[in-house]
Amino acid sequence: MIKVWAIIVLCAVQVTAAFAQDKTIDGIVFDNNSKERIARVNIVNTRTAESYYNNLKAEFKVKARSGDVLIFSKTGYFNDTVTLKNEATLVIYLKPSSVQLREVSIRSLVTPLDQYNRTKKDYTKIYGHIADKGLLSSISGQGAGLSIDALWNMVSKEGRNATHLRAIIDRDYRENVIDYRFNRTLVGSITGLDDVKLTDFMFKYRPSYYIVTSTNDYDFIKYIRTSYKRYLRNPEAFSLQPLISDDKTAP
Repeated sequence: MIKVWAIIVLCAVQVTAAFAQDKTIDGIVFDNNSKERIARVNIVNTRTAESYYNNLKAEFKVKARSGDVLIFSKTGYFNDTVTLKNEATLVIYLKPSSVQLREVSIRSLVTPLDQYNRTKKDYTKIYGHIADKGLLSSISGQGAGLSIDALWNMVSKEGRNATHLRAIIDRDYRENVIDYRFNRTLVGSITGLDDVKLTDFMFKYRPSYYIVTSTNDYDFIKYIRTSYKRYLRNPEAFSLQPLISDDKTAP
């Protein structure tokens, strides 16, 4: 009887020792929304404090044992925590913590630049021989001289009209660029606004052409979110003043 108990205890010790041994855990990390692989994800074993990164194929190998807690983290995603049991392979899905532009942006088939180039072709004359190329130009290799085209633009009514029309076309192009990126689909998905409030917000916090063309996707979303916080603090900011009637008739 004693021998039987000894064997049972020995087996239990061996099983416990087996579970306590570290083993190699394989795995792969995906984006929860797009289901695409995510590289450079940090993996930390809280028991050993060891840190790992998955490779460019999103695959990883870590040393761990049953009961260990692994934390997966990457900028732009919420952390995921996994408590190991007897898994030999893990499939991890990280949820994005920010709006992904490619999921919410709807692009027109005709970009502002395409439209701008088409307009320039429609008005070939004002962008052609009467276009203002500057007052100074090189004449027959003799150095700087007065540009005939520029001088003609200054003194002729047609030239002045062409210059004015070019300014209008260029201004419309810049506004179209802003509308193309600062669109209702994107702004609504970030702020949660719709209908009248969305229109009000977009009117009051419309970005400049410089912001639209000089910021990357991350900074542009940050601009919208920051503006939205200001809008929530004071929705009446930047509102137009009511018109004052000039009616002075006595009651």
